[in-house]
Amino acid sequence: MTQATIRSGAGDRSGAGDMPGEHLERAEDMINPAPLPLGHRVANILVITLPFVALAGAISHAWGWGIGWTELGLLIGMYLVTGFGVTIGYHRLFTHRAFKTGKVMTTVFGVLGSMSVEGSILHWCAFHRCHHQHSDQVEDPHSPNGHGSGLWGLLKGFWHGHMGWMIARSARGLDHYVPDLRADPLVRWLSRLFPVWVLVSLGLPTVLGGLITMSWVGALLGFVWGGLIRVALVHHITWSVNSICHLWGTRPYDSHDESRNNPIVGVLALGEGWHNNHHAFPASARHGLRWWQLDLSYITIWCLSKVGLVWDVRVPSAERMAAKRA
Repeated sequence: MTQATIRSGAGDRSGAGDMPGEHLERAEDMINPAPLPLGHRVANILVITLPFVALAGAISHAWGWGIGWTELGLLIGMYLVTGFGVTIGYHRLFTHRAFKTGKVMTTVFGVLGSMSVEGSILHWCAFHRCHHQHSDQVEDPHSPNGHGSGLWGLLKGFWHGHMGWMIARSARGLDHYVPDLRADPLVRWLSRLFPVWVLVSLGLPTVLGGLITMSWVGALLGFVWGGLIRVALVHHITWSVNSICHLWGTRPYDSHDESRNNPIVGVLALGEGWHNNHHAFPASARHGLRWWQLDLSYITIWCLSKVGLVWDVRVPSAERMAAKRA
């Protein structure tokens, strides 16, 4: 696999490559809250884990009459393909240009990312590049920090970083973050057809559920588990990177913000939860930089590189990582 060393400077800060007009903000302008108390850390862990415990309990309770192996397979399968569409496609390919690929794989990743129902390519990437440019500053669209002190401030920040920002912020005025993507006819076409990919996202598990079981009930359950519940699962795990991973976890690298590595989110979000690593080296295709930091998205990219479907995969050198140790 061809590897390119990540460059220092504004590219590390913005994560958007050599975009014009990008700059570093002053350190004193950053929001830098004190470490979270133990009680708040426990609360964050519960917020992450309890919904999945509840989902597992619901599956166990409904097994045999509301869900079976077909529905579970559709849930997991659709979660993985659309989740990788976000982590590999939207995030590491389109936003950060962490590797290169051809038109076919660009289309595959663009469609799968759109099937996550998290917005069009241009919309998603504009917000994310803005986040990197102003991470944990006032201009950050979804920082959970700086929303007050105490438990109430924490809850307000968590709500804002997790999903409240989507109600308060629009993508208007963010076009200057994605001039390279707007200049690509294929990306513009994929982004413009976002409503179509949403219909495919919900229709595919519905059709598969019906065909596998040869019943209308199977089609309905495929729609519910492989469609609606899967979309909710992908959404909340993705949003946890914005909220949880800027509140609780470790900070092994100097990233000039409050991004943190969270092992629970790291596994559930297919490698995205090693968020401090990512903010320290935003153009890296690999987020799990230690051998024990499971990064299924990078493993997939590595496998694709071995068969020639992707190339110029960027990872930081050992010297670069050592230099950015916090």
